[in-house]
Amino acid sequence: MIKKIVQINKSNTVLSKADNIQLSIQFNLDGFSFCVQNSTSKEILYFSEYIFDSKQTTPESLLKKIEHIFETDAQLQKDFDNVLVIHQNDLYTLVPQTYFKEECLSDYLQFTIKTLKTDFIAFDTIKTNEFYNVYVPYININNYLFQNFGAFTYKHHVSVLIEKLINQNTQQAKTVYVNVSKSSIDIIVIDTKTVLLANSFHYYSKEDFIYYILFVYEQLTLDTEKTALFLIGKINVNSEIYKLAYTYVRNVFFKESKSSIFNTLESSKHEHYILLGQ
Repeated sequence: MIKKIVQINKSNTVLSKADNIQLSIQFNLDGFSFCVQNSTSKEILYFSEYIFDSKQTTPESLLKKIEHIFETDAQLQKDFDNVLVIHQNDLYTLVPQTYFKEECLSDYLQFTIKTLKTDFIAFDTIKTNEFYNVYVPYININNYLFQNFGAFTYKHHVSVLIEKLINQNTQQAKTVYVNVSKSSIDIIVIDTKTVLLANSFHYYSKEDFIYYILFVYEQLTLDTEKTALFLIGKINVNSEIYKLAYTYVRNVFFKESKSSIFNTLESSKHEHYILLGQ
């Protein structure tokens, strides 16, 4: 079963034509979301989110969910000017430009995740910093999307997140950002325009959640009384994980998007940041 949540920037918005329109898709084992925006003005015209009733356990079961969404959602059955596909998983590692060799992609991953010989390994160039994100995309889903759209651009979600955070970062000191998903978090630490750390963790309790955050503070010798913590994603002030974070870290904030779609979107401005953050 799939729960669908749809929001449109304007009630009379009809995406009958795809001229100068970009489709951006993001998916993980828990759900699927997409937005449609004007390529020139960057105005977001449409947003939709699908939440799976249970976490998918294989790329094959995830593909079946996505196939069903494409078959039933008319907004996805168009010819777009360009398409961006964002793979969200923890199958990645960051490699400094100095040590990067394209022929060694599998070597970088073997120290952090378990890979198979049949895995396809890709990499993103992080434009704002001198390093690469080496990762395993869901290649079966890429193949399916190619049948629908032809050529498209795909990236790892951490690559997109890092670039947005650095471009929009106004802090002049070390800052911790935590992107919260249903069962995982991405922790990114930035010092002005430099990434000091980027890692993802699965959490099963509120204690797990705060443990990983405090672990990062400790490893980087950050002061919980001074170093700011910005939260994005699926978290709000009433959640237990927020209350726990606020207990242990003095300066806790939400990183909010400036997108006008939130004027009508029934979500907080810090949610869906990877797709809607502006």
